[in-house]
Amino acid sequence: MRVLILGATGGTGRSALLEALARGHDVTVLVRDRSRLPPGSEKATLRDGDARDAEAVASAVRNQDAVISVLGIGKSLKPDGLIAAAAPNIVQAMDRAGVRRLVFTSAFGVGESMRDVPLLPRIMMATMLRKIYADKNIGEEAVRKSAVDWTIVYPTMLTDKPGTGRVRTGERLPLRGMPMVSRADVGAYLVSQLDARDYIRKGVLIAQTA
Repeated sequence: MRVLILGATGGTGRSALLEALARGHDVTVLVRDRSRLPPGSEKATLRDGDARDAEAVASAVRNQDAVISVLGIGKSLKPDGLIAAAAPNIVQAMDRAGVRRLVFTSAFGVGESMRDVPLLPRIMMATMLRKIYADKNIGEEAVRKSAVDWTIVYPTMLTDKPGTGRVRTGERLPLRGMPMVSRADVGAYLVSQLDARDYIRKGVLIAQTA
């Protein structure tokens, strides 16, 4: 499959990139800083650009079969309108190019996933993460209103631990405390959804198996 990955220089994005290449996909990445790509990504086609630039996204989307968005701001607490600006660019470019499949990474607590958030992380989301979540909510709304075959993935708290392959997924999950999942496992799951049909136009939570 010809796959465009947005956000391939972040922790989860790097995992998704290497997983997609390992599975034999023809991968293109749109990046602002090539030096942040992981070792082993040499087979990917590199496109320079910013996901907030509609023309750059439209050019990168052409001739693709699917798009994986793993866009994020890393450890910053300043969203800078990234997702609110990028999400409409992505779905509009896909619509014009006739690309149907979108696997879109959001965050646990955005949109409908808030209903499964335990008390402690809920407090964090309403305070220190409030602006980031507001940005993600705006972007997610653009995805949900689009005509593409989207799946929105909600990882719980991300860790840098090695992937285990032992994860729980579902539209609803019974979660307690501070549920976590490794970036490696999320990256692998994002790629697995490219040709899966279980969550078309649905959201899915992912957490480490307890």
